Amino acid sequence: MKNTIALFALGIIIVFTSNAQPGIRNLLSDHDLKYLEELTKDVVERSRIHPKQVISKEFGANNSGGTLIKPGGSDCYPAFWIRDYAMSIESGFITLEEQKHMLLLTAASQCDQTWISDGGCLIPIGAIPDHIRIDDSRPVYFPGTYDYKGQGNKKWGMMPPYCDQFFFIDMAYFYTKNSSSHHLLKMKINGQTLIDRLELAYKTPPVRQDGAIVYATEDFRGVDFGFRDVITITGELCMPSLLKYKASLELAELFDLLKKKDKAETYRRYARRLKEEIPLRFSDSRGMLVASTGKSRQADIWSTVMAIYYGVLEGEKALNASRVITQGYKKGLLAKNGNIRHILIGEDFSDKSAWEKSLVRKGDYQNGGYWGTPTGWVCYAMALTDPDAAKQLAKEYIGNLRAGDYRNGAGYGEPWECYNLEAPQNAIYMTTVTSPFIVFKSGQKYK
Repeated sequence: MKNTIALFALGIIIVFTSNAQPGIRNLLSDHDLKYLEELTKDVVERSRIHPKQVISKEFGANNSGGTLIKPGGSDCYPAFWIRDYAMSIESGFITLEEQKHMLLLTAASQCDQTWISDGGCLIPIGAIPDHIRIDDSRPVYFPGTYDYKGQGNKKWGMMPPYCDQFFFIDMAYFYTKNSSSHHLLKMKINGQTLIDRLELAYKTPPVRQDGAIVYATEDFRGVDFGFRDVITITGELCMPSLLKYKASLELAELFDLLKKKDKAETYRRYARRLKEEIPLRFSDSRGMLVASTGKSRQADIWSTVMAIYYGVLEGEKALNASRVITQGYKKGLLAKNGNIRHILIGEDFSDKSAWEKSLVRKGDYQNGGYWGTPTGWVCYAMALTDPDAAKQLAKEYIGNLRAGDYRNGAGYGEPWECYNLEAPQNAIYMTTVTSPFIVFKSGQKYK
């Protein structure tokens, strides 16, 4: 999604539009875009778990009744992850039948009764799982485990991640858009309509009293975004609030389809409030957005570029952030082989950790590793002020994929999930290509 959402064809076909400047378009050549499209299609196919398909003896067969999509085409993460799937829908390589199955499975897995895990963690009513097992479709609400009964301990937060509720809304929105039908919204799943479940999910992540920004304390902490679930981030939270902004607009459009204008206006008001408050709460003196107002309150590349891409940062605010990011890129503080750090080098919390508190050492995974998932958003943001630098970053990203393309044979693994200090991890990772492809294709039609 870019800066505006339009409703067409009698309120049924929903289209994202862009007011992108000319420099944002054509970040890749036709040849490179075609390559990325083919690679993305192949990675999505490798990530499918077909009905009754066995991934391993440990995790069993896919007994969910339909195709599931796991986070990648290797043996890592052998379950259905809501977040990675939702971030890949716009790639165009997931069929309507597959979308419907995974949407209804997720809806059926939504928590219908607040409960406390054996580890003392709270799963609130309305919570969406972090991931769902393929063998028995049991929901696992916390990272770090596949054990339904043993899930939930303080290491991963005392509540489930705050992002998946909003990704659930994404799933329903894009299915409605792609199917040109809103009838599924009225379908009852375990006695509750899908649209009611979407509203319940929206209201599940906590806020301050009468607030709109997603909020966490040390005692009532949930992971702010699954791509940093090993990081402790507290206070008012930027990333899930950005996701909430997007979900607000999506819910407004869905209620328009259902002819519920009052509800639609309610969510547009939420969106307007979030768009106003996010820059006020999280902007530093340079215009970058910090991840939070509490622990790990550091300038956050991922949140900043996503805010620009969603249109939450606009005008001079977006240009200021673009300049900081572009300067960081040119100084070698942002990227490595087209992959992106969470925090600019030199702005780490300490010599021992990029973030204030992490479960992994500095330089590894989400604590200073380099990721391909946000590269498209970063290129989009940089192109506001320096299209040539944005094109160079995009070129480096594609060159790295080509050089390590898993289809070249044994010993190759691109797209990797991320690059650590010593080696990359988790080959054939889906969002490393789907997320950038969604950005790059949106501003360009190749011949």
